[in-house]
Amino acid sequence: MVWNWQISGWPDFRYEAAMIAPFEERFLLSSGEVLGAVRHVRASERDQLRVDLLSDEAMKTSAIEGEILDRLSVQSSLRRQFGLTPDSYPSKPREQGVAEMMVDVYSSYDAPLTHDTLFRWHEMLLSHDRKLEVIGAYRSHADAMQIVSGRFDRPKVHFEAPPSDQVPDEMERYLHWFNKTAPGSADALPALTRAGLCHLYFESIHPFEDGNGRLGRALAEKSLAQNIGHPSLIALAFTIERERRAYYDNLERHQKILDVTPWLVWFAETVLNAQQTTLDRVEFLIAKARFHDRHRGRFNARQEKTIARLFREGPEGFKGGLSADNYIAITGTSRATATRDLQNLVEIGALFRTGERRYTRYWLQLEADTVAD
Repeated sequence: MVWNWQISGWPDFRYEAAMIAPFEERFLLSSGEVLGAVRHVRASERDQLRVDLLSDEAMKTSAIEGEILDRLSVQSSLRRQFGLTPDSYPSKPREQGVAEMMVDVYSSYDAPLTHDTLFRWHEMLLSHDRKLEVIGAYRSHADAMQIVSGRFDRPKVHFEAPPSDQVPDEMERYLHWFNKTAPGSADALPALTRAGLCHLYFESIHPFEDGNGRLGRALAEKSLAQNIGHPSLIALAFTIERERRAYYDNLERHQKILDVTPWLVWFAETVLNAQQTTLDRVEFLIAKARFHDRHRGRFNARQEKTIARLFREGPEGFKGGLSADNYIAITGTSRATATRDLQNLVEIGALFRTGERRYTRYWLQLEADTVAD
């Protein structure tokens, strides 16, 4: 098998810019929509929006690699990193590390990319891992760096990266490429093209012993932030995690060739979907604030607890809707009280109801609180 880094012409990826151009235009327009929506968020709630979106990214970029994090610990760590009033939930080492990296990516988006930047992110991300030989530096082991699956005795090799002794030179060239294609430079690339190439290029070098996927997605976010000129809150990892199989399939396919137009098209569509996800979450937060203004002082303690739980589920809400049994489980109340509470919430316009009898479900009533044009 010949890998992309073994092909004559590496790392000069080929692509049809005309096929990516419509996506680039949509990205710039959508970026303006997201920025405009964020400006509608109350200043007092922007910090929470930032914590919510970055915690989602931290959770999902880890989930892509099969690592499940404690959301409350991630959020607690993010609050500390941003200098916000901390909650009482403990920050665990793994969650604290990914939170530190996410904040560093967010805060230093406009700085040039250096070896030290990548080493710092790697240390933040993996300082808790005692199994790794090298943390905060490029891999140096003599064994081949391979992405494999299947049985131990019959592994399937999906990709093999350049040998470790080539990594320093490959990364020096990568950093030069990343910085010379930044906005304002003579060789500047459009936003989606640059971010898609920077991710595929980095993953093909696979310079670290572990953490390459998470660092590669962080680089794509840094690249996008540089091109739009402000810190990125794009739900990229959140969206990729939903299409994880397609993500890995596209990476594998394009680590064997240098013609990467299909990869850039897939990546561009993914970023646009991620922008829409971010926009939906911003609008949901605005609707939440208006909902609470409308219903302030109208809920009893049980109803308050349930409404808070519904909002924690995000724009998608409870899968299948809130049932009376859900309400009882959340509040610990009786069925008769649950029925009265839910009926009251419908009557005052906080919830709306669908279905009948045992199929009855309840949903947040947000229509009156949507963002005005």
